[in-house]
Amino acid sequence: MIDYTIIRSKRKTIAIHIKKDASVEVRAPLSVKKEEIHRFIISKQEWIQKHVQSRRESLNSQAGFSLSYGDTVHMQGSQYPINAIDSNRIGFDGKCFYLPPNLPSEEIRHQIIQVYIEIAKIVFARKAEMYSTIMNVKPSAIKVNSAKTRWGSCSGKDSINFSWRLIMADDAVIDYVVVHELAHIIEHNHSPRFWSVVAAVLPDYKIRQQKLKELQKRLSAEDWD
Repeated sequence: MIDYTIIRSKRKTIAIHIKKDASVEVRAPLSVKKEEIHRFIISKQEWIQKHVQSRRESLNSQAGFSLSYGDTVHMQGSQYPINAIDSNRIGFDGKCFYLPPNLPSEEIRHQIIQVYIEIAKIVFARKAEMYSTIMNVKPSAIKVNSAKTRWGSCSGKDSINFSWRLIMADDAVIDYVVVHELAHIIEHNHSPRFWSVVAAVLPDYKIRQQKLKELQKRLSAEDWD
């Protein structure tokens, strides 16, 4: 038996949503009877159990996630060690992340995130400027945020936002997200016209999409909050 919560709204179809805490939420139209919802759940039981188990495994991995001196973390697709130096300086020198000694795990993670954010601002702005010229578009702003579920976004006023987490991806993947968001200045949708804009700049964008999914899967097992 699968436990689930029903959320009704003015939608037309039944949908299953596995929440972050591995609970199951069923989104259903207002008029659908509970019996029909239950039959739908039974028909999707194997799929639900598979994804609930996967989510629980991710939660367990996140609970055990910590950072210590000597560990390695990703930066633009490569791995670099976290080293202690006899100084109060914090940063990244192209070879390692360096921090003062004797910091607890939570503080190490916090400081690494701050370094990521500062580097992300520089890298994303540079790439956005380059591709804006190629695509003949002009974003109103380039910002870095802490979004967990979206790598990037483009507002109705053409302001582009990127999650700092994207700085862990390799350059090919970062380029894809940059181009993707800039393409929304031309097409504020995901229509065939939108994808043709992306493909004109990055013909191999589908390969880059797959790499982005692989990164998302890895990060789902790490607690960067």
